[in-house]
Amino acid sequence: MQNYRHLLAWQKAHASAVNVHRLTESIPRSGNAGLVSQIRRAAQSVPANLAEGCGRSSDADFSKFVQIAIGSSTELEYHLHFAFDIALIHREHFEARQKEIVEVRRMMIGLLKKLRPASA
Repeated sequence: MQNYRHLLAWQKAHASAVNVHRLTESIPRSGNAGLVSQIRRAAQSVPANLAEGCGRSSDADFSKFVQIAIGSSTELEYHLHFAFDIALIHREHFEARQKEIVEVRRMMIGLLKKLRPASA
């Protein structure tokens, strides 16, 4: 069990979720409320699952939550790509958020590799 706030992947995932939330504030709600909700939930799911995993008592349990967070980051990336493709967000905003998401996902994959030998 560890303090999730000390985990660099969580810090970056949290910052990304905040940035994504701010980005979605500019998306018109008319006809897009469901998409905005999905984007925000996926963005918040990444740091939330890392935090929950840190509260577990074993590396095996923690790794399950890291895997869920990785899946949520991929879902988030897709939703943002969709929002960009239908012209709800500008290219520079999409690219900046995508860069953040990919960086966080790489960190989580590295974390997962460190956790797996202990959980095998």
